Amino acid sequence: MSQSDRLTDPCAQINEQEKSLRPEMLSQFVGQKKITDNLRVFIEASKMRGESLDHILLAGPPGLGKTTLAYIIARELGVNIKATSAPIIDKAGDLASILTSLEPHDVLFIDEIHRLSSAIEEILYPAMEDRAIDILIGQGVGTKSVKIPLSPFTLIGATTRTGLLTSALRDRFGIPCKLNYYENNELEFIVRRSAEILGYEITEEACVEIAKRSRRTPRIVNRLLRRVSDFAVVRGKTIIDFDIALFSLEQLDVDELGLDDMDRRIIKTIIENYHGGPVGVKTIAISIGEEVDTIEDYYEPFLVQAGLLKRTPRGRMVTRKAYTHLGYEGYTELLPADLSEDEATLF
Repeated sequence: MSQSDRLTDPCAQINEQEKSLRPEMLSQFVGQKKITDNLRVFIEASKMRGESLDHILLAGPPGLGKTTLAYIIARELGVNIKATSAPIIDKAGDLASILTSLEPHDVLFIDEIHRLSSAIEEILYPAMEDRAIDILIGQGVGTKSVKIPLSPFTLIGATTRTGLLTSALRDRFGIPCKLNYYENNELEFIVRRSAEILGYEITEEACVEIAKRSRRTPRIVNRLLRRVSDFAVVRGKTIIDFDIALFSLEQLDVDELGLDDMDRRIIKTIIENYHGGPVGVKTIAISIGEEVDTIEDYYEPFLVQAGLLKRTPRGRMVTRKAYTHLGYEGYTELLPADLSEDEATLF
């Protein structure tokens, strides 16, 4: 199964039906309460002053609402938004074209901003601080540096890997926001809201079951709801109840913790081939036939958050919870030996 085929992949492309489920205002946005409360204040203050909002950095795992928040902020400000992604900005002229086309107080949204090249970052610094960019015109001895003024604007950067941002770029964002995984009650509310928008009647028990298996991620909870509704329609169900939700999720191979086949494969490989770890991520990648970056970016964050996997200086280790969840009855014989005090507390 490829990365793009995973139902529980929070980075999978969003279809039009899923886009229709996105909230449009801060009052409709569920979760991240401290962040949204603060953003309301900052947005209102900027509107009262007649100034552009300070630059915002939205950080956190994929699927938590960074892009949605960017569009909501622009809508709350009453300005236009231009969205792009860092990997497609490979020339200075590309960024210069985008920046010079912005109207006063517009929002520029750059997704995966940690993937900007150093040359592009150098152009972005004066744009963020001085509202101007320096462009080189000509070649050789006739090269000139021309300063082009910009309209005041707000840059919103989104990243899943804050550690890859240079400190120079990170420090230029006046409003850093770290999005966290959602709580089950928040996800249950999202299930009910999405079902209502899609025109489905759903029971409370079904909401709880879908939310529980959504890896604490809104994007995944909406995708699971869509697939469960497919099973309900085909089986002639007029209401999405617990039975059809449970049946659908089991058919989709999503277990009660939200793990899919690849998640379980990673954990089983560490347990069965490497006695529970510690083992290097490169070794794991070779064992399961996956790229190192894919494991680090897409699989590990939730496994660590769920308490099933631990990153240690010596490598990856599974926890007691992982052994129990996957049904390794004699797990105590498989636990790694020679643990440090810190590592031993995992078990």
